[in-house]
Amino acid sequence: WQEAIVGAEIAGLRLAEVRVNVGDAVKRGQVLALLSADTVQAELAQSRAAAAEAQANLLAAQGDAERARQLQANGSGALSAQQLQQYLTLELTAKARVDAAQARVRTDELRLAQTRISAPDDGLISARIATVGGVVQPGQELFRLLRKNRLEWRAEVPATELARLRPGMTVQLQGPDGQTIAGRLRMVAPTVDA
Repeated sequence: WQEAIVGAEIAGLRLAEVRVNVGDAVKRGQVLALLSADTVQAELAQSRAAAAEAQANLLAAQGDAERARQLQANGSGALSAQQLQQYLTLELTAKARVDAAQARVRTDELRLAQTRISAPDDGLISARIATVGGVVQPGQELFRLLRKNRLEWRAEVPATELARLRPGMTVQLQGPDGQTIAGRLRMVAPTVDA
């Protein structure tokens, strides 16, 4: 019916573990393979530390800006307009650096999540290209998944029989081993092949 191609979304990481083989039934969200996450975890730790540093700098800049605002409000003239503007600008800059650092943390968290290759739907693994130790690239096919364990077969019938066929009809097919297989007619092709 529909065969999903499952691949990696992240580049340059080694396949550390492959958890399924051809013929395995899987559920949506089930982990099919794991990529080596050491590098990504280290980058995430680094970006979290940078975010904490940016947050500390923001607190200091906010404190300085608040003191500058109070001095300006008191009318003491202790700060020039230029100095006040400088403290306010430093506060805004520190806030922007926090936002950028937090975005980097979210990016690294997403990359870490992408080290887990999961099934996009319930189904049956029909092909496995993934090999432990291989280095993956984005979009590289690692598995094929028959969605919903549903197999669709395109039957050919004589044109004279087409008028008897209706979508939704149940049909009985004879398998190659003589076993009878029950199915349902999904659609009749809109054209006839002479």
